[in-house]
Formats: sequence, C-alpha cells, structure tokens
Amino acid sequence: MENRIATEIAGLKLANPTMLAAGILGYTGLSMKSVIEAGAGAVVTKTMGLEPRTGYPNPTVVQTNCGLLNAMGLPNPGIRHFKEELNKLKNTRAPTILSIYGSSPEEFANVAEIAVNIGADALELNVSCPHVKKAGAEIGCDPLLLAEIVKEVKKRVDIPVIVKLTPNVANIGEIAKSAEEAGADAITAVNTVKAMAIEIETCRPILANKFGGLSGPAIKPIAVRCVYDVYRSVNVPVIGCGGITSWQDAVEFMLAGASAVQIGTAVAFKGVGVFNSVAKGIQDYLERKGFKNVKELVGLAHKF
Repeated sequence: MENRIATEIAGLKLANPTMLAAGILGYTGLSMKSVIEAGAGAVVTKTMGLEPRTGYPNPTVVQTNCGLLNAMGLPNPGIRHFKEELNKLKNTRAPTILSIYGSSPEEFANVAEIAVNIGADALELNVSCPHVKKAGAEIGCDPLLLAEIVKEVKKRVDIPVIVKLTPNVANIGEIAKSAEEAGADAITAVNTVKAMAIEIETCRPILANKFGGLSGPAIKPIAVRCVYDVYRSVNVPVIGCGGITSWQDAVEFMLAGASAVQIGTAVAFKGVGVFNSVAKGIQDYLERKGFKNVKELVGLAHKF
C-alpha cells in the first residue's frame, strides 16, 4: 500500500501525522516507546522545567461526562534528570519533542539549552497551561512577552521550536503571528480550556487548585476554530490538538489547517491503539477521496 500519510513539520520527518500530546504517557522513555510502537508519528514529553516541581496536591483530575479536567501543576523531576529517559528513545524513528516551561525568557532559554544537550529532536514551549501562575497561559496571552521568550530560545538552540498556544485568548491569530515573527518554527493549537467542577454535596470545588484545564471531545470545536484562525494568520505549520479521538476528527483538523495532530485524552479512554487507528483511517480516507498525500488536505476548508 502506498504511504500517503508520511509528512514533515519544521524539518521533523513523521511516518504519519499523529503525535502524542504533552502530559499523557510522556513521563518515561519506556512509556513513550510503547506509544511509538503503537503507531504514533512523534511523541511530546511531559512538560519539564529547570528544577524539580511536585505539582498540586490531590485531587488533580476529575472525569466529566465530556472529557477530563485536570490541574496537575506541572509536576516533573527537572529537565536534567530526563536524559536517561530520552536515551531509551535513541533507536526509534519517531521524533521526540521535549515540552518545556519557564517563568521568564532567560529561564525558558536555559531549559531549552539543556533539552538540546540531553537529546531532544525539537522543543514545544508550553506557554499555555491554564492553572499555573507565572509559567503558563499568562505568558501565552501576552504577545510581547511571548515574542521575547521565543527570540531568546531561538538564539540559544538550533533545533525546531514549536509554540503551544492557549485557547483562552480573544485573538489567537494575533498571538500566533507574534510567535511566528519571533522565530517559531511551528504552532500547536491548542492547550486545555480553563474550567472547574464543584461537588454539590460538600459545596466545594473538586480540584485542589479549584481551576483546571478541560480536555477531550468537549473542546474539539473550539480547537478546530483555533486551528482555522491560526492557519490563516501564519505561514509556519500548525499542529492541531484538542479532543481528537478518531480519524474523522484528525481529518477535520487538517482541513482547518493542521499539518499534524496531537492525541492525549483519547489515550486514557481508548489506549495507545488510537494512534494506529487514526493513521489507518486517514490513509483510507486519502485513497478513497483520491488525494496523493496528506499535505493536500491541509487547509482545504479555507477555499470555501
């Protein structure tokens, strides 16, 4: 069977356009290796910072009837301790994208340098976590600060830099344009939607942090709109993320302008087999519709 789904994003070669989203199974080399073996075209690690971070106390995750609500608080062992995990992925063909965060341009750049030294193939700047102060969506809502961060990181590394944006802004296209002009090689749209849940018997917010990020099917229409807006605002590749559970969802994102898609919450409900299922579905769709390759799908909805 002719492979119509191989693609390239910012110099990264992917066997298919599916990627593991940050925060799901990205904690260890073995877990990410299992995702690659299950069919993912690339993996994004759990978000790492300069120093170890414990995150928030429990409860940190709530299952809703339309997805997952989480406020983990970016727990991580610190990026220097992640080298051993990346070493376990050296012989895999899928690119490893290291998700990083910081509280200033200088800190982002320091983390980025370490990420390169321990073997990351690319970086994804997490400037969009909706529940961490000074290191999340507050950055992604400020185009000037975001541009400063991207410029500083680009000065210090020579691997692709992807910027992951928040949907919790008035004009995501403007934010994406700022990132592109600062040197971003690609944009991921989007991170989770700020949300909360309250337990009616105790009358208390369920999450220890009160607010969290909603992921899963409920946010897919929001994410599709964001990808559509970003695609018409920038000339760099867009990676779609938010509520993708099937190949039909992936195709919809591509028609909106995504060159690849990230899958996260669906892994929790469907297992790692979702990557092969989505990739095969895209391949069959391309053959049925007469498309030569996946790139012909990207942004097609903008012609109407």
